[in-house]
Amino acid sequence: MIKQAGTLTSDEIEHIHHLAGDWHPLADVSFSDLFLILQTNDGGSIIAAHCRPATAATIEDDDVVGTAAPAEVNDEIQQCFATGERRSFNGAGLKFQFVPVAPKSGKVIAVLAVVTMAVADRVPDQVQTNYTTITDSLLSMISRGEFPAEDAPSNFRHGTPRVSDGLIHLDADGVVLYASPNASSAFHRLGVPRLLPGTVLAETVTVIMEYSTSVDEMLPVVIMGRGTWITELESRGVVVSLRAIQLTDRGVRTGAMLLCRDVTELRRSERELMTKDAMIREINHRVKNNLQTVSALLRLQSRRTTDPGAKQSLDDAQRRIYTISMVHEALARTGADTVDFDETFSRLMRLAAGVAATGQQVRTTFEGSFGKVHAEEATSLAVVLNEIVTNAVEHGLKGRDGTITVRAERDNDQLDILIVDDGVGIKSGERGSGLGTQIVETMIKSDLLGSISWNPGDEGGTVVKVHAQMRKRD
Repeated sequence: MIKQAGTLTSDEIEHIHHLAGDWHPLADVSFSDLFLILQTNDGGSIIAAHCRPATAATIEDDDVVGTAAPAEVNDEIQQCFATGERRSFNGAGLKFQFVPVAPKSGKVIAVLAVVTMAVADRVPDQVQTNYTTITDSLLSMISRGEFPAEDAPSNFRHGTPRVSDGLIHLDADGVVLYASPNASSAFHRLGVPRLLPGTVLAETVTVIMEYSTSVDEMLPVVIMGRGTWITELESRGVVVSLRAIQLTDRGVRTGAMLLCRDVTELRRSERELMTKDAMIREINHRVKNNLQTVSALLRLQSRRTTDPGAKQSLDDAQRRIYTISMVHEALARTGADTVDFDETFSRLMRLAAGVAATGQQVRTTFEGSFGKVHAEEATSLAVVLNEIVTNAVEHGLKGRDGTITVRAERDNDQLDILIVDDGVGIKSGERGSGLGTQIVETMIKSDLLGSISWNPGDEGGTVVKVHAQMRKRD
């Protein structure tokens, strides 16, 4: 839709994106639907964005983004584009205000339509008076390019307040002009008995600061309304999110709208999740250490064993356990429940080929991508591939130099893998009968819900095809 406007610069496009990402407070305080309208190359107009209020019923149930502006208001919109002046229109039981969106360059790049019902509001007079004052100030700031502020945060934390969560109207000196009931309740939980009009909010908050565990350096700026910023105030275990939107008139600060929300339970849940993530990371770290200890013990035992069969069995067990430990190492490093399996497998393939090789030169190549693999599947997939690569070196190459190529192709939850070697090859229908083959087939069928086949290559060697059904990527 922006491309249809055609003549906008990168800075003007950024201004439009910033406005559409930060206009919810205006919709809430004006009890209105907001429509962002762009002028197209052919002289028409298109609705590029729509914001519904959280404080009133919407006047438009359908999604009208991408459609042309209504014909009955098109003349007013074009006049707004041409003159850069605010326009108004009443019709069909609705009140329209058209506000030019002009960055500080002065060029009108869009028109903001503020649409509300023409019937009288049921909002109490005190609320309506303060909300109307804030609305007029924000609309004037939009027309002068002062809203949204250039240095305002663009990435909001989960739980950022809206007008319906709580609003405090401050004057230029940080004095409370009005506090909504929800705002009063949030500060009451912090330890402030009442938010009285005429009191300085910063002085009221100072009383409870001795009970605060930490103080953000931006807190004074926010509670005085001297900047457009976001912070949090914590006292006695209660956390209130604060967002200040500075109100200005041609660069002169006239007051601020302070939005607040009690996010105590939300932050507590986040801390619990962080604790669980840390615990899972620590568990994976300990499992990895324990598995590596067992692997080291088996290696020591293997060195002391003289029977060739027993020695081979211990070496195989040590290799399988170490493979599983590599998966847990990756899980411990990220703290997530998925593994970037490409990185893990690259290490695994080099290790398996290096350990199995006995004097010959084995070159390994990896093509494609496994993507993210969930922890439950990563262990089984690692063991399966380790067995296949090791088998290719020990039996396929049989002491001779050669190459092993692994190709992975992932399509959402479907994974197809080819393991190709240029060794002695196998006969059609032939397959291994040892413990490694049994482990591979069992894990593929039960854990990966897939299938495996061994086939002779067209130019010699062996081609192993593995199909696995993975959990869908997040």
